[in-house]
Amino acid sequence: MQLVSEPKIERRSWSHDSRRWAQYRPRPGDIIVATSAKCGTTWTQQIVSLLVFQSPPPRSIGEVSPWIDHRTRPIEEVIAQIEAQTHRRFLKSHLAFDAMPIYDDVRYIHTARDGRDAFMSWHNHSSNYSPMILEAFDAAGMADETVAAPLPRAAKSPAEFFDNWIIEGPEAEKRNDFSCNKFFEIEKSYWRQRARPNLLMVHYNDLKADLSGEMRRIAEFLDINIPESLWPELVEAARFETMKKNGPQIMPHATMAWDNGHERFLFKGSNERWRGVLSDDQLARYETRVKNELEPELAAWLAKGRLAAGNPKLS
Repeated sequence: MQLVSEPKIERRSWSHDSRRWAQYRPRPGDIIVATSAKCGTTWTQQIVSLLVFQSPPPRSIGEVSPWIDHRTRPIEEVIAQIEAQTHRRFLKSHLAFDAMPIYDDVRYIHTARDGRDAFMSWHNHSSNYSPMILEAFDAAGMADETVAAPLPRAAKSPAEFFDNWIIEGPEAEKRNDFSCNKFFEIEKSYWRQRARPNLLMVHYNDLKADLSGEMRRIAEFLDINIPESLWPELVEAARFETMKKNGPQIMPHATMAWDNGHERFLFKGSNERWRGVLSDDQLARYETRVKNELEPELAAWLAKGRLAAGNPKLS
């Protein structure tokens, strides 16, 4: 299999380390679900799982779709898990496209979301870590000379948390594991590569608006043929409400990571919760950064999705 591009940047934080991808050995047909945090990653993994296995019963996402760049598990264990898989492999990443090795016979799916919606979900996620996870992230940060600090604790107030998330410059990475800086870097990196034939751009809004249609796009991209008689069951199994009901099976270890376990992780699944929570000044700060840092087509796609803003590949 041909390596098209070596990683161009290195990214290390409390939760992830891009260097871990050096041990990945691709197989033809591998699938990488790569997103920024809280943009529909697990939802997309569940969809791919349903398409690969072609059966609706819930499976543990962490078992069938490992996260390579997550640094709290020894990379040797993760690679052994991946190498032992006999199904078509689909892996997870929260890295920018430029931070991963890119192969010609691997399919990449990038799912995006409006930054304000991702922020609200990220606040719920990171402000409710269990003591065990906080201890693990603290240890990872202290052991890495580029981080050299325990994980900053998230403010319970979304508005206060936003002020740390939106900050610009090098200070941003010291205050938040997935800052606005990192969110924009990730989104810009996939947008630049959107014309690649082995990259599919998916949006959270479109999954909510037309789940069946987006699942068919993903199936076509992955060259997976699904019997029509099975399709309604797979779509039902991919709905957020069904995933939440099946949370104990999909995320059996979630109670170790968050208070309320899968109920915390699969929280609302809704957009625009930032309305009435963030101030007009905070929303203006976000809009100013969007205007200054993102090209208009990317900004429109992030805010609206493909169905409303147009196909990114045609932009």
